[in-house]
Formats: sequence, C-alpha cells, structure tokens
Amino acid sequence: MTTNPQETDVTSGATVWLTGLPSAGKTTIAYELAGRLRAEGHRVEVLDGDEIREFLSAGLGFSREDRHTNVQRIGFVAELLSRHGVTVLVPVIAPYADSRDAVRKRHEANGTTYLEVHVATPVEVCSVRDVKGLYAKQAAGELSGLTGVDDPYEEPEAPDLRIESQDQTVQESAASVHALLTERGLA
Repeated sequence: MTTNPQETDVTSGATVWLTGLPSAGKTTIAYELAGRLRAEGHRVEVLDGDEIREFLSAGLGFSREDRHTNVQRIGFVAELLSRHGVTVLVPVIAPYADSRDAVRKRHEANGTTYLEVHVATPVEVCSVRDVKGLYAKQAAGELSGLTGVDDPYEEPEAPDLRIESQDQTVQESAASVHALLTERGLA
C-alpha cells in the first residue's frame, strides 16, 4: 500500500493565542499580522472569538464553565489546523489561566507549537476604546459579567510575549509578534 506524500509531509504550523481584555487590540493585531504573514506566503487562519461564538459555540453563555468550553473548542480547532501547517492566530479573551493551560497542554501533547501573547492593555484604555460598546453598557447597568470589570481576568504569569498596545501602533504590535515567530523559526 502506497502512502499519499501529502499525508506524510505535514509541516507544523503554530497557534498564537492573543489574550487580553475586551478592546485590548487582540483582533486588530491578529488581522494586521495575518496580512503580513500571507504576503510572505504563509498559510494563516484567524479564529475570531465573535465568529466562533456565532458558529462553533452557539448556545454557550458566559459562565465560567461555558467560557472554558468555548476556549477548549477553539483550542481544539487551532491545534488541528496548526498541526497541518497553518499559522493560527486566536484573538480570544480566554480569561481563565486553567483554560489556557489546558489548550497549551493539548498542543504540547501533539507536538504542536503554542505561543501565548498577552495584549496587556489597561482596562482604563480598553474602556475608552470600547470597540463593541461593552464598557458603556456595563457602566449603564445593561450588562454584567464583563471580563476585567465585574468578572475575572487572570493575566498570564509567563506569556511568550507581552504587548503594551497603548504604547505602540497596531503595526508595531504585529511586528513584535512577527519577530517572536521569526525567532522561533515559524515565520
């Protein structure tokens, strides 16, 4: 029986998980980086948290258990894609350290690269940016359980990269993630 060379010559990609508060800049940085990587010829997917919630995690709420389930589903898809040569950018809050650790362990168990990037924008800056109007809704009493305000956000203790997005442009932030990928032989 002959083996299809495409099945055995699988190249390894990587998962780059951008974690941080709502409106920290995760998605903006991810799409900027995706454009740069695609221009260089890389296979890239962005697993946007809002799209995932609509299609893959529809019906889940925002309890700790549901957030954990959402993160595990995204982590499974990210690992599967990255194991097959795709650089997967995941701009998802993932507020709990144990959820992120479980995703990292899944990647490690399969020999797949996982990098954690903490987009460490202060809540004061995020609330001014307020891309989706969540902070305004929370302040008006129309929303509860906002990560980093009245629901926990456990900052990564040892991320592979920490970005202070309030101190640099989107292009500079994306360039710092690109530099990390280059340093690790992934770009």
